[in-house]
This record gives sequence, C-alpha cells and structure tokens, in this order.
Amino acid sequence: MAINKKQHAQWSSSFGFVLAAVGSAVGLGNIWKFPYMVGESGGSAFVIAYLFCIALIGFPILVAEWFIGRRGQKNPINTFMDVAESEGRSRSWGIVGASGILGGFLILSFYSVIGGWALNYITKTGSGAFVGQDSDAVGATFDAMLASAGTLTIWHTVFMIITALIVGVGVTKGIEAASKILMPLLGIILFVIVGYNVVSGGFGEAFSYLFAPDLSKLNSQIVLAALGHAFFTLSIGMGIMVAYGSYLGQEVNLLKTARLVIILDTVIALAAGLAIFPIIFSNGLDPASGPGLIFVSLPIAFGKMTGGTIIGAMFFLLITFAAVTSSISLLEPSVELLEERTSLNRTMATVVAAVVVWLLGIAALLSFNLWSDVLIMGNNIFDALDKLTSKFLLPITGLAGIIFFAWRMNQDAIRAELNLSGTAWQVWQVVSKFIAPIAVLVVFVTTLIGMG
Repeated sequence: MAINKKQHAQWSSSFGFVLAAVGSAVGLGNIWKFPYMVGESGGSAFVIAYLFCIALIGFPILVAEWFIGRRGQKNPINTFMDVAESEGRSRSWGIVGASGILGGFLILSFYSVIGGWALNYITKTGSGAFVGQDSDAVGATFDAMLASAGTLTIWHTVFMIITALIVGVGVTKGIEAASKILMPLLGIILFVIVGYNVVSGGFGEAFSYLFAPDLSKLNSQIVLAALGHAFFTLSIGMGIMVAYGSYLGQEVNLLKTARLVIILDTVIALAAGLAIFPIIFSNGLDPASGPGLIFVSLPIAFGKMTGGTIIGAMFFLLITFAAVTSSISLLEPSVELLEERTSLNRTMATVVAAVVVWLLGIAALLSFNLWSDVLIMGNNIFDALDKLTSKFLLPITGLAGIIFFAWRMNQDAIRAELNLSGTAWQVWQVVSKFIAPIAVLVVFVTTLIGMG
C-alpha cells in the first residue's frame, strides 16, 4: 500500500486550527443536546457538574489525542502504530485509531440525517409554516417529515454534499477556511438571538435556571449524564482530534490551545441555553421536553413570536452551521486514511468516504418510516448506530487513548513537550493517569449496567 505518498498537510495558523477544533466540538451536542440535557436534569445542577467534569476529563483526553496525533503525523491508525513502535510498544495499538475512525464514520451517517432536519427547518420556519400553529400541528409537521423517506433523503443528501465539498478541497483551503467563515457567523447568529431574548422577556428566569446554584438537585444520575456529555462534546474518541493533531506543528502550545477550545466550546453551549430557554419560558413551554425541544417546542414559540419567522430561520441556520463544522471533522479521519493508504487522491478519497456514509445514512433515515420494523437488538437502525457509537466505541476509544498516553508513552518526553514541572506536573499526572480514565470507565460500566 502507498502510505504518506506526499507531504502531510499542516494548518496554516494556530488561529485556523483553534477555529477548526472549536468547530468540531461545537456541534449538535452544544446547540441541541446540551440545552435539553440541562432541561431534563434540573438546570444549574447539571451545568455545575458539566463544568467540573469537562475540566477533569475532557481537557486531558483532548490534549492526549492532539499530542499523539502531532507525534504521529499520519492518519489515526498509522499514528498509533508508529508512535507505539517508537515507544517500544506493540503496533497493535493501531486498533485504537481504527476504532476512532469507525466511530466517527458511523456517527456521521446518522448525524447527517439530523443535519438534514435542520436544513429543512430553515425553509419551513422562514416561510412562516409555524405561524399560529399549536403544539399538535407542529408535532404533526415533524412526524410527517420523519414519515417521508423522500424528504429525509433529499435533505440528508444536500447536507452530505456540503460536507464533502468542504472536506474535498483540503485541510487549509477546505476545513480551515470553512471554519474561519462558519464559526464567526455561528457566534454572531447565536448572540443576536441571545440579545433578542434580553429585551423580549424570559431572560432572567432562564439565566437563573442555568446559573443559580441548586446543589439540592445534584445526584448520581445528573453527574453521570454530565460526565458523559463532557466526554462526547469535545469530539474525543472519534479519531477526529488525533487526525487534527496530525496537521499540527510543534510551535502550538497544546495546553493553552486546549484551554481556549474548551472555554469557547463551553461559552457557546451556555449561550445556546440563553438562546433557547428564554423563548421556552416566555411561551410557557416545558424545558424538559427532551430532543423535541428543538424541532417541536421551539417552532411553536417561533410561530407565536413577533419576528418569529426571522429569528426561527436564524436559529435553524445556527443549528446547520454547528452541524456542518462537526460533520467535516467526522469525515476527515476516513478521508485522511484513504488518501494515505490507497492510490486515491484527496478528491476521490472524499467521494468514496462520503458515498459510503451517505448510503449508511439512507439506512438510518429509513428506520423512521419504510424500515421501522427492522430492529437490531430491539433498536431501529438509527438508534442502534447511536448506541453502538456513544455507549461503546467512543468511551472505549477515549479510554484506550488516555491509557496509552499516560501509561505507555515516555512521561519525561511528555513533560518536556507540555512544559510542565513541579506541582503542575504532579496534578497533570494524577488527572491523566487516574481521574480521567477512571471517570470514563465509570460512565462506561454504569451505562452497561443500565442497559442490562
């Protein structure tokens, strides 16, 4: 096989890399999942647990994946194989890279379907489809979309084409350039909606709901939910950050950059809460309405609001931008692998990977209609893909990655490269060797017990 046929790509600047990494982290997990998890978990108690967990788990695993990727300078499989060999370890560690690529690949297949929902709702909301509609009518609209295989296929296809066009152009001209455009636009739209909420009512209640400490609601379930979301929100365990790290130069300070990415990711997640909950509260809707919060509850509110068609269209444009910045990162590890280990050039590697993901996405979207009776261990195809990745592949890959980094690599070399010493290094060792892996293991085992 032809491996490393040409010089490995590099980010053109640290700023471009930060935006790409934040773009990967800021996806549906922030704009869609985080707010409804807050709603289901009692508000501020979940936020407190989440902030604590992301510092102790997300941060060290993110740094570890970038570090390994930069050391290997190849696709995740070859990176783990080569780094392991250089450390005197077995090249079978390449399985960790393979697991990450597979996880990201499978996630994109159903993630693209949801991205298609958001694209569809830009046009629906902007055309005034929800004006004056009650909850039954809005719910019926969403159900009708899910029941139409044709509608879902069209929007899933459009979303995958957008993703493939960006990735196919390359790392700097595609992913980095798109991130430099989409991330500022995402931020502008998000804060315009938050600004609208400040003057239109419900903001104070939403702010208290998110930030007023209420430790009485803190329990083991909320902590575990926060632990899991802190792990998944940063795109770790998917091969993404290893792939992104492979395009990094030695001049980038991993610790400072990881802090910046986590801060920006968290700020956007909290801002999403301030964009959504004031609308929910001012319209007397349920903040704990689960995944339907975005595609059912909010359209009801947009239909009642003055200027709701514009605000609603902007909101679903925001959702789409967030989905695209993550989808390009989910596709990249597979494209990098094909480009380096086959005779395919960048364009053809992207086409092949995108088409296979698209086909798997068709199977996922058919689970809502024509293939609704097709079950895998009691789950439809969409839910089976979700559970396989979120409950198994991602935590296993993330756990293996941090164990490799903290226990199987030369720690003196890591200390020198991270420029840590004294107490800071001792704290880093405790967090990376014990706290992060044990926490991921706890989430994994608890999830397995809960599924049993």
